[in-house]
Amino acid sequence: MTRIAKVQRRTAETDIELELSLDGEGNASLHTGVGFFDHMLHHIAKHGLFDLNVNCREGDLHIDDHHTVEDVGIVLGKTISDALGDRKSLTRAGSCIMPMDEALVLCALDISGRGFLEYNLKLSTPRLGDYTTELTPEFFRAVAMNAGITLHLQQLAGQNTHHIIEAAFKAFGRALAQAVTLHPRITGVPSTKGVL
Repeated sequence: MTRIAKVQRRTAETDIELELSLDGEGNASLHTGVGFFDHMLHHIAKHGLFDLNVNCREGDLHIDDHHTVEDVGIVLGKTISDALGDRKSLTRAGSCIMPMDEALVLCALDISGRGFLEYNLKLSTPRLGDYTTELTPEFFRAVAMNAGITLHLQQLAGQNTHHIIEAAFKAFGRALAQAVTLHPRITGVPSTKGVL
């Protein structure tokens, strides 16, 4: 089974093409125009062992980075959903507690079909390079809603904003990798409802 999907989303604000392989090697080609954000997306790919190509051909960065970051989240969520296919044999849930120096972040998620974000990261620095840190929940909410994922991000320790955000992206990659793993003992869709 090949679990690869490609989605393009074009609006008056952004033009984004994203390709994702759930069964990759952690390779990434990332061009959003927001350097720190590219760095964080690379962590999702590397720690999830996903092959991820993101090309934001057009983004209104002359205004700010909001639409680019949120819209990449929308497209990533849709691409995850498409790549999952019929969801048969899916492990479905995953979690990770990720340290990054003094920071410690928990990510737990369930590919439930119900998009939801519970977010508790305390970020004291408003910008990291060209990235607005308050867009972190906007990105993860967009991913969760469009992938149909129940997603919890909880900060357990940390003061450095870079470390906290990086721990969150790494933890998300690892938790998602667990959840999308095909389990040999699960023959159908992993739900008592019979659908996800």
